[in-house]
Amino acid sequence: MMEIFNNKGVIEIVSNSKNKIVFDTSTKLVMIDNLDVTYPGEFEKGGILLEVKEYSNILFYSFTIDSKHLVIISNDNFELKEEILSFFGDVDVLVIVGSRESAKIFESIEARVVVPYGESKQTFLTTLGQHSEEVPSYKIKGELSDDTSEFINLQE
Repeated sequence: MMEIFNNKGVIEIVSNSKNKIVFDTSTKLVMIDNLDVTYPGEFEKGGILLEVKEYSNILFYSFTIDSKHLVIISNDNFELKEEILSFFGDVDVLVIVGSRESAKIFESIEARVVVPYGESKQTFLTTLGQHSEEVPSYKIKGELSDDTSEFINLQE
């Protein structure tokens, strides 16, 4: 089981073994169990694998946690190229800045679980025809559907 919640602009993803990914949505800082990840490379801590790539001066984060593939996209101001899409691969959980532009990015990725954040997350959800209620947290248990995307509207 994996649990995702937003604590005043800090998104936390907690694994089965209680290891944690922390993403500060205002500073764009990503941490794995208190390890700051501020540059490209491959990292492993507490059973969480992370690969960070830089495209157009933007860092993109790809995690493996509890056998799930999680991607964090903190910026929507980039040209979506095949190289970036292949880096994302088959995405189980997508944490993405909420905006109209991000909706176009999502449509190219089609993740199974989508967690938009930020001031424009309602715009993102509305653009994609989603009207989900805000929830304090979301738990992922077992396998995810290959056929549909679930949109999670976390309370801040």
